[in-house]
Amino acid sequence: MNLSKSIQHKAFDIISRASEEVGYETYVVGGYVRDIFLKRESKDIDIVAVGSGIELAKKVAELLGEKTKISVFKNFGTAMLHINDLEIEFVGARKESYSRDSRKPVVEDGTLHDDQLRRDFTVNALAISLNKDHYGKLLDPFNGYEHIQQRIIKTPREPGRTFSDDPLRMMRAVRFATQLDFTIEEETYQALIKNAERLKIVSHERIVDEMNKIIMAEVPSKGFKLLFNTGLLQQFFPELANLEGVDKAHSQKHKDNFYHTIEVLDNVAAQGGHLWLRWAAILHDIAKPATKRYDPSTGFTFHGHEALGSKMIPGIFKRLKLPLNDKMKYVQKLVFLHLRPIALIEEGVTDSAVRRLLFEAGNDIEDLMVLCKADITSKNRNKVIRYRQNFDAVKKKLEEVEENDRIRNWQPPVSGEFIMRTFGIKPSKEVGIIKNAIREAILDGHIGNNFQEAQDFMLEKAKELGLKPVSEDQKNTHGND
Repeated sequence: MNLSKSIQHKAFDIISRASEEVGYETYVVGGYVRDIFLKRESKDIDIVAVGSGIELAKKVAELLGEKTKISVFKNFGTAMLHINDLEIEFVGARKESYSRDSRKPVVEDGTLHDDQLRRDFTVNALAISLNKDHYGKLLDPFNGYEHIQQRIIKTPREPGRTFSDDPLRMMRAVRFATQLDFTIEEETYQALIKNAERLKIVSHERIVDEMNKIIMAEVPSKGFKLLFNTGLLQQFFPELANLEGVDKAHSQKHKDNFYHTIEVLDNVAAQGGHLWLRWAAILHDIAKPATKRYDPSTGFTFHGHEALGSKMIPGIFKRLKLPLNDKMKYVQKLVFLHLRPIALIEEGVTDSAVRRLLFEAGNDIEDLMVLCKADITSKNRNKVIRYRQNFDAVKKKLEEVEENDRIRNWQPPVSGEFIMRTFGIKPSKEVGIIKNAIREAILDGHIGNNFQEAQDFMLEKAKELGLKPVSEDQKNTHGND
């Protein structure tokens, strides 16, 4: 098969000329070739030279001209440069061998076949020649093209050896099956199960990097089912795996929280949710096993799982090497609040309750509502329709209150500094009492969200505390203390 028509970007012509000048056989390999057959756009190109990849890259840069920037990584024997919109990495053909306790290989120079053999999957081991004599020729020693047509993930070598050598490839198998909507070939699948515990030698950073790609897939639940069924998930994320199972007691049962969680994740993905909103979906019920109780009159309950789940998140993020910054706090907030919109239906959608939700959610209110809508799952279609109608009523009320009261990211009309100046006092518990009272009065709707009403309320509250306003002279004196 000749693919000359598929490699018409000027970069390939330049690389071909450079390879002829340095005297190396040169090939396009990996994902770029795979994506030609899948009709997926790809901006990342891997070039293998049977020789020095760094030398070839330098020759390409020379042909492109002085302005071309090249990044050289001598320790890895690779180099990288950009040609227009493409990111191109160059490496010499190599073969690898591994020790049992490390996924870092011993690398030696090799042939193109050696290089293709070391690749993770047959669909990523395809190569296209850039050599003058057979430019565009497809080299496919492991039937990768056929496997693309069959939509299967399979390893070039015996899969047990492939995964034992580099256990991260097990995560990659699941990731590619999820992203491409492929099936993992049976022998390869069984090797995942057999070698799942080998994942423990891989750093959490590398594992989570693959996991995030699974999370961002169009239908992420496919990947999570594979991770769970092969035992991979249990190696690094036991809290999520522990959600699995239908709770039964007497004649009552509760849905499987693992499969509910990944259905919620799919629902968020279908609404275009970003990575951290999807993480909130994954973690929204994470504390249910710890809060599960059975009451013969009411069935299974999980009281407080949103609060405990929020508290569990820093520990999970720290262990998985996820960012311990505003991203984590965002996920905590959504997990803590995820029951509130639905609770408003049961308690009555009052203006004050809505104000409080807007105040606590701030600019994340839209994301919270996406999560809450995604959380409405049931095999009973009528029940889902009823819940979503109630949800829409809450959403409409939120919009009305927000428009009238402007509570989102709200700051009280009266500041702590103003309170101290008015009564000639320094920072104290009285300042906090007055501020909190003003906030509660506004949220409860007792006074309007404006300076005049807040000031009047402040004077009344201060009077109860035995505070009196000071004169302007005293204010100035206080300000100069």
